[in-house]
Amino acid sequence: MIWHQQDVKSVLAELDVPIDGLRSEEAGKRLAKFGRNEIEEKGRRSAVSMFLDQFRDFMILVLIAAAAVSGFVGEAADTVAILVIVLLNAAIGFVQEYRAERAMEALKRMAAPAARVLRDGKVSAVPGAEIVPGDLVLLEAGAIVPADMRLVEAVQLKVEEAALTGESVPVEKHTRALREELLALGDRSNMVFKGTVVTSGRGTGAVVGTGMGTELGRIASMLQEDGEVKTPLQKRLTVFGKKLAVAVLFICAFIFGVGLLRGEAPVLMFLTAVSLAVAAIPEALPAVITISLALGARRMVEQNALIRKLPAVEALGSVTYICSDKTGTLTWNRMAVEALWAEGTLFRSGDPAVKRFDRLMKALALSNDALPYASGDVGGDPTEVALCRVAGEHGYAKAELEREHPRVAEIPFDSERKCMTTIHRWPGGFMAFTKGGVDVMIEKAVDMLAADRIAPLDAAEVGRVNDRLADEGLRVLAVACRFWDEIPAELTPESVEKGLTFLGLVGMLDPPREEVREAVSLCKSAGIRPVMITGDHPLTARSIARRIGIIDDGGTVMTCRDLEKISMDVFEDRVEDIRVYARMIPEQKLKIVKALQDRGQSVAMTGDGVNDAPALKRADIGIAMGITGTDVSKEVSHMILLDDNFATIVKAVRQGRMIYDNIRKFIKYLLTTNSGEIWTLFLAPLLGLPIPLQPIQILWVNLVTDSLPALALALEPAEDDVMARPPRPPSESVFAHGLGHHVIWVGILMAAIVLTVQVVCLQSRNTHWQTMVFTVVALTQLGHVLAIRSERRSLFTQGLLSNKALLGAVVLSFLLQMAIIYVPFLNGVFFTAPLTVGELLAAVLASSGVFLAVECEKMVKRRHR
Repeated sequence: MIWHQQDVKSVLAELDVPIDGLRSEEAGKRLAKFGRNEIEEKGRRSAVSMFLDQFRDFMILVLIAAAAVSGFVGEAADTVAILVIVLLNAAIGFVQEYRAERAMEALKRMAAPAARVLRDGKVSAVPGAEIVPGDLVLLEAGAIVPADMRLVEAVQLKVEEAALTGESVPVEKHTRALREELLALGDRSNMVFKGTVVTSGRGTGAVVGTGMGTELGRIASMLQEDGEVKTPLQKRLTVFGKKLAVAVLFICAFIFGVGLLRGEAPVLMFLTAVSLAVAAIPEALPAVITISLALGARRMVEQNALIRKLPAVEALGSVTYICSDKTGTLTWNRMAVEALWAEGTLFRSGDPAVKRFDRLMKALALSNDALPYASGDVGGDPTEVALCRVAGEHGYAKAELEREHPRVAEIPFDSERKCMTTIHRWPGGFMAFTKGGVDVMIEKAVDMLAADRIAPLDAAEVGRVNDRLADEGLRVLAVACRFWDEIPAELTPESVEKGLTFLGLVGMLDPPREEVREAVSLCKSAGIRPVMITGDHPLTARSIARRIGIIDDGGTVMTCRDLEKISMDVFEDRVEDIRVYARMIPEQKLKIVKALQDRGQSVAMTGDGVNDAPALKRADIGIAMGITGTDVSKEVSHMILLDDNFATIVKAVRQGRMIYDNIRKFIKYLLTTNSGEIWTLFLAPLLGLPIPLQPIQILWVNLVTDSLPALALALEPAEDDVMARPPRPPSESVFAHGLGHHVIWVGILMAAIVLTVQVVCLQSRNTHWQTMVFTVVALTQLGHVLAIRSERRSLFTQGLLSNKALLGAVVLSFLLQMAIIYVPFLNGVFFTAPLTVGELLAAVLASSGVFLAVECEKMVKRRHR
């Protein structure tokens, strides 16, 4: 049954409801049949289950294995360090998942605890959970609607539906049947929905849906059906972890076997292979990524973006589409007068010439229910506030005019006649001001004011101007007046609202935020496609989208009906080209997200209402509104905009790209240094050389020289072109753009330098050869980290002080390496000996080869670009 298309009589007949309500026995039967009026929740995971699930990630399992091996060979410090990293990672993941589970609790909190229901011929309070289809529920101001209902009575009834539809203006309700079958929730004006709030008036509704059969229940079902999508980084690290584990096991087994064939001691070769395995696994990677994401999240809070799920920080950098609500995000969420037409001339609202239309300005200020504040501003209905403000901006202050022309009578607005009238004391009598829909006002007016004289009404001209303003996406109101010698004896619309003098037209719009056009332009230059999704009229949506640069004059706007008519396959073929969606319903937002993801796109979706929650959860990045957002939308989101501003999303994307760049840099650093160690230990036996490093030396390089500089890379500032390049494809490998090649060739270069030093020292019978090799391994890595701070810019251009934390980490690592060489009691622990000045200088000189080679690589890249 499509309830909004049925008249009241048909609804009551279909529900089999007598005029005095259900009998208690019948209500009991229906409760047994349809179930309780509650949001049902599928089996929840326990907190213990959630926590244990954090250890199922392949990379985490590899790290746990590395910790076990470290403990087995007696490296307790390494074991503790790895386990701390793993537990920290698990704790963060657990907290984020536990928060997400609270979305259903937030939905349940929207339910009405009790309602006034007509049963057995009398009104009684019934618990909200026991309301059944067919119940007649009485509604009044302040009541939470307990179920989905078709209205059978509505007296000046207005309902705040922002939680469901996202539109902040209360909706006027009526009981008339609606013709169209497919209507957005906000357009079903003869129905009210569970969880919404009555703001004024009164009414009675026949319950047509309870529990999971309500619009709120359908949203709850969608929330529980769709799982969250892994971020691009999470997917990449899973693949990376598996490949790395296989490669490390193969190489370590090979080194162990070759060592045995050469006659090396089995225990030494086993310890060497195990130490190399631990060194090759970048156990600092999860910690560095977590720290990097946490630092990024802290920076984003300062820019009004609150991150709820850490992986979202990096995922923002992969976004290819940003699907944004219009109201409050792209616009200010407040109505403003854009244009006025009076005496045959069209003016923009800021034009000083508007001031001369005295009667029109007074009408806007006086025939108005906005409330003046002591501060000079006004509050109330958004339309009324907009009219009052434009009058005030031109010197017609409501408070002063009301003292001069007090209101003595009124005929309130009615959705059927589409206008309102107020009567004010006036010199010589009384002035009635009427404002309402243009078509209605043309019928009620007989003439018009033109240059302080009365002229015949030119209805055709008024119609043309109305069409022009409507084409610009403006909501248009007409204003008229009539002078009375005394207050009309009969205050009815039929007697008062006739024979009017037409004063003019007023066009209003929720204006776009000033900074949004620049943010949209920045999105486009960064290869990100902004998309507007709104419940507003298509003309309004097109107008705003054109103003802020989302579409040009020929851009396509798809409506709710257009989308409903086409199959998913056809929609997926077109989805990448559509920039504006109007009159959308919740399921369609989810459909848009899925279609884009099926095309391989990474989608950020904004939302504030309960209706947005399924799409927010499904999106790669769900972005809730901090000011207007509901608890449900915030609970399922990855990020909350504290200022509800689209421009903040673009700032967050910039941060996300910078963070991913830095993650790539420390992956490049860790893998290249590990690659250098592996090549060194792999090639030495093949060349007939002794094992270059002791197991403890391998672990030292891994624990100190690798980790400290890698952590400091998280603080690297953004590259200059971070928002001038397209987003990386979601399927792109972490080794893309030459990272894999860099890891291999620089690793081989490191090994070549180290082995050359070893050969030269052995040939010259230098007894310090192993200390020399150990020092060169450590220093090549420090030179390498300085060189990879930027993909293309030279360190000499960047300057050492542009990342003081990294400079400090390099200096500290160097000093610790010197301590191992020159502090006597450490010599025995690390199998080192003090180097002469010449030997140390030779080691430093040999180590600088890697730095110089990577700087040359960047120079080639710059020239090639």
